[in-house]
Order: sequence, then structure tokens, then C-alpha cells
Amino acid sequence: MRYTQMNQQHNPEKQAGATLIGMMFVGAAIVFIALVAMKIFPAYQEYYSVKTVIRALNKEPLASMSNHEIMASFNRRADTGYVTVIKGSDLTIDKNSAGETVASVQYQVIKPLFGNVSVLIDFETDGN
Repeated sequence: MRYTQMNQQHNPEKQAGATLIGMMFVGAAIVFIALVAMKIFPAYQEYYSVKTVIRALNKEPLASMSNHEIMASFNRRADTGYVTVIKGSDLTIDKNSAGETVASVQYQVIKPLFGNVSVLIDFETDGN
């Protein structure tokens, strides 16, 4: 019996592998994942730019600045950081638990994938 099992393992006629249809399904899944990744990567890249700008902005003494000055400072920094998804008027300017003035932002990005299918991504940053 042991001899029979060993022969079946080494007999090429009895071995099974991936079929063409199976490989096509795997290929289609890889293409779909790559498509989605290529569509949403720029949104995340811009989010990290926004986060960097907010972080740098919050290092300034915002308490001595008006809301208009804070927004203008954000716009200048956003221009140099290639941030186009939000403007200074989209900022939320509040005081944190320590009583310091901080800027934060919440926004959404809609990226079309194909046809009438899109992905909605929510971003929120307080500069930390």
C-alpha cells in the first residue's frame, strides 16, 4: 500500500495544478486590487501632505493670530505643499484641553473607480 501511495505522488498523470480559469480569476483579482490602489493612493498622499501642513501650523503661536491669519498661513503652506483638496476656510480652529489654539480639518474624497462605482474616503487630522 505504501508503494502505491508513493507512485501516485510521483506520477505526473495524477498530479493536479492550477487551471487556466483559476489563473484568470487570480489575475483578475490582482488587477482589481492594483486598480483600486492606484486610484486611492493619491488621496492618501495628499492627506499626509495636509497632515504635515497642519502639524507645522500648530507649532506656531496660534493664540496671537486671528482666524483669518491662521487660514492665510495655512493657504501659504498648502500652496508650497501641493495641497489642493482643502483651503484655509475648511479649517476648524478651536482650543484643546490645555487651552491652546489648534487647527484641525475633516474632509471627504470621492474617487471614481470604474463606471458608476466610486470609493468615499473620510480624512481627519488635528496635526498630531
